[in-house]
Amino acid sequence: MKFVAIIPSRLESSRLPEKALKPISGIPLIIHVYKRCLLSKNLSEIYVATDSQLIKETVEKYGGKVLLTSKSHPTGTDRIAEACLSVDADVIVNVQGDEALVNPNHIDKACDAMKKDEDLNVVILVNKYTVKNNPSSIKVVLNENNNVMYFSRSDIPSNSRSNDDEMLKAYHIIPFKKDFLLKYSNWEPTRLEKIEFNEYLRILEKGYEIKAVEVSSAAISVDTKEDLDIVEKQMKTDEFFHLYS
Repeated sequence: MKFVAIIPSRLESSRLPEKALKPISGIPLIIHVYKRCLLSKNLSEIYVATDSQLIKETVEKYGGKVLLTSKSHPTGTDRIAEACLSVDADVIVNVQGDEALVNPNHIDKACDAMKKDEDLNVVILVNKYTVKNNPSSIKVVLNENNNVMYFSRSDIPSNSRSNDDEMLKAYHIIPFKKDFLLKYSNWEPTRLEKIEFNEYLRILEKGYEIKAVEVSSAAISVDTKEDLDIVEKQMKTDEFFHLYS
């Protein structure tokens, strides 16, 4: 199978305007994501999908490839669905554009799961999580076959009657079979998806499975100025940064 990464990125961000271009250790956030994808062993090509001319120029300045998309997309998944129409691939790997510390080995683990079972349509990474009452993070519960049962911005499972505080959080590296991605992107948003503001619930509500692969990661998505400061500190000792800086 041919794996191609598409990194969705937009300039407008309500909590951290123009976050894709914010410098981290002297390099724009989106370039960190792109360069780290280049370190993956499974990815044949990497593209940034954006509606911003400024992001396009920045990525191309660093030697990256860009696919310009419509400004009307409500989610990153919708954006990569448009972008993948011009890409030759069996699997489209959605790597979120705010994952500045994304581990290329984790990208490979997600891809390896799909290579191992070619019947899978979608794979998502998850990692252990203990922070309570943080609606910015998408929590996940799995069944005994490591398929996703539900996504929520609330803390799940509840610990109201137990002392078990450990949760799983979605780590947004998501390989899709290209044909399934295009089918899924044409479905209307579903009820739970709209309640939770998470488009992957659309897949579960339609009765399809999402396979989860657990990894160990302390990486955080950059959504706020506080997140940016944390990632800036972590980048100084990051094991991959020196390979592309």
